[in-house]
Formats: sequence, C-alpha cells, structure tokens
Amino acid sequence: MLAASACGVVALQMQPVLPPAPLAWWLGASMALPALAVALRCRPRGLAVALVLVAGVAGFGYAAWRAHLRLDDALAPAAESADLVTLVGVVDDLPQNSPQGARFAFAVERVVSPPVHVPARISLAWFAPRPDAAGTVAPIPEIRAGERWQLAVRLRRPHGYVNPAGFDLEAWLLEHNLRATGAVRDSPRNQRVDAFAGRPGDYIERARETVRARIVAALPGAPYAGVLVALAIGDQRAIPEAQWLVFNRTGVAHLVSISGLHVTVFAMLAGGLAGLAARRFVGLTTRVPARKVAALAGVVFAFAYVLLAGAEVPAVRTLLMLAVGAWGLWMGRPGTARLVWLWSLVAVLAWDPWASLAPGFWLSFGAVGLLLYAGSCRLPPPRARTWRARVAGTLREATRTQWVVTLGLVPGTLALFQQISVVSAFANAIAIPVVTLAIVPLALAGIVLPADALWQFAHAVLAVLMRVLEAMAAWPAATWAQHAPPVWTVVVATLGVVLLLAPRGVPGRAWGWIWLLPLFVVLPPRPSPGGVRVTALDVGQGLAVVVETARHALVYDTGPRFSDTTDAGGRIVAPFLRAAGIRALDALVVSHRDLDHAGGALSLLQTVPVAVLYSSLPVDGAIVARAAAGGTAWRCQEGQRWTWDGVAFEILFPPAEQYARDGVKPNDMSCVLRVTAPGGAALLAGDVEAVSEAALLRTQAPALSADVLTVPHHGSRTSSTPAFVAAVAPRVAIVSAGYRNRFNHPRPDVLDRYERRGAATLRTDLHGAVVIDIPPDAPLRATVARVSQRRYWYDAPARGPPEDDADASAAR
Repeated sequence: MLAASACGVVALQMQPVLPPAPLAWWLGASMALPALAVALRCRPRGLAVALVLVAGVAGFGYAAWRAHLRLDDALAPAAESADLVTLVGVVDDLPQNSPQGARFAFAVERVVSPPVHVPARISLAWFAPRPDAAGTVAPIPEIRAGERWQLAVRLRRPHGYVNPAGFDLEAWLLEHNLRATGAVRDSPRNQRVDAFAGRPGDYIERARETVRARIVAALPGAPYAGVLVALAIGDQRAIPEAQWLVFNRTGVAHLVSISGLHVTVFAMLAGGLAGLAARRFVGLTTRVPARKVAALAGVVFAFAYVLLAGAEVPAVRTLLMLAVGAWGLWMGRPGTARLVWLWSLVAVLAWDPWASLAPGFWLSFGAVGLLLYAGSCRLPPPRARTWRARVAGTLREATRTQWVVTLGLVPGTLALFQQISVVSAFANAIAIPVVTLAIVPLALAGIVLPADALWQFAHAVLAVLMRVLEAMAAWPAATWAQHAPPVWTVVVATLGVVLLLAPRGVPGRAWGWIWLLPLFVVLPPRPSPGGVRVTALDVGQGLAVVVETARHALVYDTGPRFSDTTDAGGRIVAPFLRAAGIRALDALVVSHRDLDHAGGALSLLQTVPVAVLYSSLPVDGAIVARAAAGGTAWRCQEGQRWTWDGVAFEILFPPAEQYARDGVKPNDMSCVLRVTAPGGAALLAGDVEAVSEAALLRTQAPALSADVLTVPHHGSRTSSTPAFVAAVAPRVAIVSAGYRNRFNHPRPDVLDRYERRGAATLRTDLHGAVVIDIPPDAPLRATVARVSQRRYWYDAPARGPPEDDADASAAR
C-alpha cells in the first residue's frame, strides 16, 4: 500500500494534462468499489490487491488535489499586462545579494494597486540601476530575510526554456511554490515597512542569514567560503561554477548539500550525548529507558538541523526515517528498515508531491533503497575479536557500500545527467570521512560557539581536500559523458543492477552486467542518409540551431549570454548536444557578433570539439582565436559549399566585399546558410535586415526558396520584407524570441505576413524547441517541445506588453 500510494503521487507528475479535481476523486471511488467487491469474494489475497489499488488511486488523487490548489493560485492575466503592481509582503527566504542586485522569494500579504489577484508567493529580482552619466551606480537597499516591504513590481507568469533533455524551470518554480516571477522597478513606492515581520518561519530564515553573514565575515575573500555556507545552512548559491564542475566530475556533489549522512551523524551525536546524560538520572530512567530518550533527542536535534539547512529533500528524507524509527522504538514496534524507508518515502511525497521532479529525490531514496536491498538476505559477518579485525571489517563494509551506491546509481545518473564520474569511488572514499567527520562538525560547532577559528580551521581542511579533488577532476578520463539513454534501457539496466547486487547463489547473478549494455550502446536515432534534422533550441531572446545529418552535426549560432558567468552555449546548447549523442561538431557557424547570437560561443568551444568555425566575427577576437587553436576558422562568405551524407550546405551571404565596407551594421553581416536535402531545404537567416534581404534578392533569388526558414531578426519590423517572404515562401517559419521581450518580437504585422503566405509559424517563446525532420522520402515533420514533452504545469501564455528592461538586457 505504501509503495502503491507513492507510485500514484509520482504518476500524477508525469501527466500531460491535470485531471479535474472532482474527476480524480471519482476515479478513486470507482476503483475502490470493484476492488472491495473482489476482496469480499476472495480473502485475504483479494483484500490485499484491493487495498493496493485503492492506495495507488488515493495517492494519484491526493497529488491531483494538491496540484489544483497550487495551480489555482495563479497570476491574473491583467496583472501580467499591468505596467506596475504595488505589493506589500515579506522577504520569505535567504535573499541572494550581489553588486548586480538581489533575488529573493516574496510572500505577498496584500495588493495595493491595481486590484488584481497575485499569487501568495512569488520570485523577485531587484536589479541595480544603470550607471549615470558619471559612471556611478546607486546601490539598491540591502534586503534581509523576514523584512516587510512595499514594492512596485512588474510580474509575469512562470515561464522557462523548454528543450529536449533540458532543465525545466517551470517545474522547479512549481515545486518551490513560486507562482509568478518579476522585477522590482525604480519607484518612490518602494519602501521598507518593517525591519522584521516576526512570522515563525522568519526566525529560521533570519538565523540562517546570521550564520551566513558570520561565515562570510570570518572568511573574507576565502575561495571555499561558499562551500562552508552550503555545508552549514544548505545555501549553495555562493558556490562558483568552477567548483561545481569539480564536484560533478568527481561525483561528490552530494556532500556539498546537507545530505542524509550529515543529518544521521548529527542525530547520532546528539542522541548519544542525550543517552549518556539520561543514564545519570535514575528517576528518569526508571520511567523511560535511556535509549528512548536518546532517540527522541536525536530526532529533535535533527529536526532543528534540517530547519536550519533549508529542509531540502535528502535532509527531510533522513529526518522522516529517523522519526519513523524513533516512533517505532517508543511504541515497541520498530519494524523493518524497509518499512521505515517506505514510510519516509510516503511522508516526503505527502509533504511535497512535487519532490519527485528533483533529481535529488531519486538519487537520495535510490541510494538508501539500494543499500537496504544489498544488505538483505545475508548473514552478518562473524564478530571480530581484535581491533585490527574490527578496523578491517569496517573498511570492507565501507568499500562494499561505496561499490553498491556507485554501481546502483549508474542508470539513474545517466538518465538524469548523461554523465557519471569514473573517479567517484576514489573521490568519495577520501571526501566522505573528511567532510562528515571533520569539516561538517567544525562548521556546525562554529554555529554554536562564537569562535571564528573553527570556520577558519574547517576552511583550511577543505582547501586541502579541494586540491585533491581538483587534481582528480583534471584527469581527462574523470567522467564518462554520453547520450540520454532511452527509457527502456534505463529500466533494463536497473534490473541488471538488481541482479548484480543480489545475494550469492541467485541464478545468473554474474551476468547482470550484460543488462547494462543497452544503456551505453543504444544511441538516439539520427537522420537517414539524405535526411536532415533542424532543431531550433529555446534560448530566449537569441538564436541557436542544431543541424544533424546521418553522420555529421553543425550548430548555427549559440544563443545569448545571460550574465558574466552563464550563457546559452554552456547551459542549453552543450547539454542538448550531449543528450543527442553528438560528441563533436563538424562545423560551428556564428552568424554575427551580437551577444544574442554569439554569447554562448566560447562556452561551447570549451565544451565540445569543433572542427571548423564559419563566422563574420573579427579575426582578432577571442572566439576566432579559440576556434583556430582547436581546429580551423574561416570567414563566412558567399559561395562557400560542402556536402555531408547527401545534404548540401551553402553560404549565401555576406559577399566578400561586405567586410571592406564601412558602417555596416552587425545584423547585415549575418552569415546566411542554406541547407538542401532531397526532401526539402532550410534557410538559416540570422539577423539580416531589409538592406541585406534586398541584396540577397538581387544575387541569390533562385536559392532563397526553402521549406523551413528561421525568421530573420526574431520577427523584427526591420526584416522579413514582403519581397523576401515571397521569395522564400516557407512552409514552416520558426521565430526564436524571448518570452515577453522588450522589443515585442515577433511583430504582429510580420507574423501576419508569413501566415498570409501559407506558412505555419512556430515560436520558441510559445512552443519551446522546434524540431523539423526532413527525411529523403517522406513529408516534412515538425514537433515542438511544449507538446512532445507536455506536462500539466505548462502554460500557453498570451502576448502582452514588453518585458522590463533589466530582464531583457539579461536575456540578450
């Protein structure tokens, strides 16, 4: 019943459409009646089957009911269209302050104006204003947890990029109950109402903020201060990308969060001390056994620790397992470890039905489940008689545990991240004892004791450990990265893991590794010879297109730069290539130098080998230099041609003399690429504007006709002239634009121009990634990610006024 109810909750999160709330409960009742009828005829087996079915449907219905409650708290379209909305509310979590501004969750208490519905909890960004004429920037006020503010904001409904095998921001916002996003605007209405609101949760967040401030003050400029903050209070946002890369390549990222191991060790220490103290009070132990006192104290202290750590899924899972175990001890019915694990699984999903959307849920419960399975049906080892034998036995058990977890999580890790750490076992063998027995206790002691030396000592130990991990991460073969495996191969590989970890004597146990082979050898389907696949990725206000033939791959533009440290090349394009099984690029085309097209090029070049770069970029620029160091770099110009697998590629623009002209706009230097296959053609037009379109009509008019067109300049009025649209006459027009961008791209009159020519207009802001398959002997096929990957929380938003300047500049 426990397992069935958990499966019901998880099944709801995979639904493309949310069933109506009354229908969900009616379904549960209709399932219960025949199940009970079966039970009355055939007991006790029939009763067991009936209860399992009822439990599964009840879990599904409960999750649907919770989903309806959360989705009903939606931002009104009028609020999304409003210029400014004035709110009064409380800073509801740890704000992330930086020189560029602040980001924080905001619990809305009331709407001052206009009278529209705003969700109870939203995510806000308060950007620092632009520099004045003198180049100075006026800082925004410091934001602290628990403060009550009145703010003038511009809001929008939850919306993220939707790409194959990409991160689902809308699912993350749903799980964290952030039902709208927005930015604080410069306004005299912005004012701090109360320095501290005094809600119960505010005390916890203020305590976490105080601890974070103390650690930062104790370690000014220390490179790993962010890691200590994560280990102490669970706030990982200050860890740089370079350090995350080290943790991921060595497979120790789970140690950076407040993991179940940390909570367990903390509870054992607290419970052990409480048990020792209880044994000294005879009056207490005559009424309550000391071990019950120890169990209760361990759970209470673990509860406080989990609250301080931000109550993430691995920590909550461990807390619930401890609580269930302690309850069984107090009631005299401790139960089995398997039942404790199942009860905690159900409790986590009851507390947060969306927990299964997070990778940590599967890895956390999966690791514990594997250890329980691997330890079942086995005789305990004989008791060691000497300390040397005890130490050797402990080392053997630790090695076996690490082997079980490392092997058992391979299918799930490849399915979630498309990579596994080859050095994980060695790195964890070093990192787990150092972090668990030295760094975490020192970090926690620094919270209780007013001594900065504890954190400084912890940082010194962490620095030594990081040097070892960085050396391991630098090994060329530190990680295995591959394609996203099909679902059926993950299921088969999981069965193979179950077989490999089975007790000795199970038939076929030694052949379990064969079941893992499909995970690695079954590759994603590629176009047949003569066919081509064009994928316009959802990168916001920018452009990134992947072109695949049977044995080759090309990327046209690399999307925008989001900030000084993140861009679409590293966050969107490279993960898509890895998931699609594309290990190297035969060509990269960067149409022109604007950051919404070239912003991700450097990250992509650092991640994926590129044979040839075609671009109109300056020859002395960093992108061209990086490409030339690992391959060949050419200026794209009219007349360049090549053929891959029966598919022809040709650069139509710019002509060679365009580079010698003065005052040419970057958009009019865009490389225009035509891809011609036996089944159709695609034209990738970059940001060419009316002047360049006229030049193309004069020199390349016969070659412009195409079945698929990436609409020039995101649907701007300066492009897509009537003559150009008529010459191309596309069957599918793809618009790559940001959701509610400040340029209001694509323009309605431009969209109308394509639709009047009979083109199907697909937009990345509304449809997600657009995939066009042009087989050699079948009609063109178009799919969009928001349909093929449909989930019930996706929204098909209406167009409205442009987004705020700060968000738009970040997207560019």
